[in-house]
Amino acid sequence: MTKILKPKWMVTLAPGSADVLEGHALVIDGERIAAVLPVAEAEAKYPNAESVELGSHVLIPGLINGHTHSAMSLLRGVADDLPLMDWLNHHIWPLEKKWVTEEWTHTGSLLSAAEALRGGVTYLNDMYFFPTAMARAAVDAGIRAGVSINVIDFPTGYAANAQDYIAKGLAAYEQFKGETLLDWTSAPHAPYTVSDDTFVQLRELSEKHGLQMHCHIHETLDEIEGSIKQYGVRPLERLNKLGLLNERMMAVHMVHLTEDEIAMLAAQKVHLVHNPNSNLKLASGICPVTALEAAGVNTILGTDGAASNNRQDMFGEVRSAALLAKGSTKNPTTVSARTALEMATIRAAKAMGRGDDLGSLEAGKLADVTAVSLDAIECRPVYNALAQLVYVAGREHVSDVWVGGRQVLKNRELTTIDTGALLERTEAIVQRMKTER
Repeated sequence: MTKILKPKWMVTLAPGSADVLEGHALVIDGERIAAVLPVAEAEAKYPNAESVELGSHVLIPGLINGHTHSAMSLLRGVADDLPLMDWLNHHIWPLEKKWVTEEWTHTGSLLSAAEALRGGVTYLNDMYFFPTAMARAAVDAGIRAGVSINVIDFPTGYAANAQDYIAKGLAAYEQFKGETLLDWTSAPHAPYTVSDDTFVQLRELSEKHGLQMHCHIHETLDEIEGSIKQYGVRPLERLNKLGLLNERMMAVHMVHLTEDEIAMLAAQKVHLVHNPNSNLKLASGICPVTALEAAGVNTILGTDGAASNNRQDMFGEVRSAALLAKGSTKNPTTVSARTALEMATIRAAKAMGRGDDLGSLEAGKLADVTAVSLDAIECRPVYNALAQLVYVAGREHVSDVWVGGRQVLKNRELTTIDTGALLERTEAIVQRMKTER
């Protein structure tokens, strides 16, 4: 049925659009947006449509989490206040080797999907093992996902070596190819865990199947120093020589960059995924977003996994991105509210290769829509609804979410996930991990 959503405010983020529309409606026909037009015109043009009144709400495109490890929601809080390599080597990787299975990954991924939808997120760009589990969880939840063909050059409980990772990832891709909620990425973990030969294989896989690439790069100074010691060059230079830096690459973290590297990223149209809160928590550093913006690099936002953040909260990332850029440059005009929100919507859609379908509220695009209530006392008064979204509102103010026109969150309640059963499964896994750790 055709639906007319009638919010008080709308932030379409369409190129060249006004920051905020008032008195406008969003018309959804099937899985796509049919029109954005004044309420009276919508009612006259679609007299038989279902009317959805959204009083003191602002309507925005569904948020896109540009980088996460969904299943790691089951490791939320398991090891905190540690530097990255200590955290990985002595806590996360040993736990993963012991516990990660298909069903463990499905439960964790479903838990993250539930958290995402309740926070206004309609797309998760994931990187993890057992991609069939993530694919199943996304379809079960009714959320979009970028599912990874994830590769590390050492054995885990998932695969024995690079060829095994690639073979299993391709089998999952073939199994779910054509599922409309899913995209796929070629995902080498990081320069310090992947060899040159494997990087080239994954580049060729990306080119053959038309996939975006997804890789942690320049996350810490230790990573850069290790690369210089082992390869004689910084990681980005190494990857450039291997032909990986182009418009398919989503480079995650990118905290430590030189001016020349920023210019190279811009020239080669690399997308950068900024994870402000994870980088702060692990004390990795602060991504130079203002310099990247000046150079024209498409910079988007991600949460990283719940084991390192620990919140998969894109409202928090949007606010942090704006404030960190201002505070670190002593420039209050950099990374405006609109720019910060674009990093979680239209710019992120471009990075995923989905700019024609997602990321803004425009006729013809898929109806991935989030409604945020500004009715709460802590959200009033409202002078500028866009600024209110970025600097005041939080994920707890998300009331309703649609993915492809299907309502997956209604009045804060998930319509696709049995949350009671999910929490029971989660608690059973966690109790076993605590007992046998």
